[in-house]
Amino acid sequence: MKSNCKAGSAEPRERRAFSAEFKAEAVRLVEERRALGVSLSQIGRELEVRPDQLRAWTQQQQYATGAEPRIPGETLEQENRRLRREVAELRQEQAFAKNWSHAGCATCWT
Repeated sequence: MKSNCKAGSAEPRERRAFSAEFKAEAVRLVEERRALGVSLSQIGRELEVRPDQLRAWTQQQQYATGAEPRIPGETLEQENRRLRREVAELRQEQAFAKNWSHAGCATCWT
């Protein structure tokens, strides 16, 4: 049977709860510091939070706001170019799908 205790620890580790304000501030700090090249591990050590928890909060906030996840270190200009390429590709796929759906249509063969 597994124990919730750390090796050598007499007491189980208490689960920490974080306020919404703390999470929002942590995400803001992550975005700010990652742009400067600071690792997620270093930010986690500074905030005394696991890096995977910071990553999860960042993804949750991006999902909640409907924002596309940014690539770390990507400038706004690079992101804009990348997103324009993605839009162009999606438009081509949409046009292809539209043409393909009409290929079997009897009224379109006149």
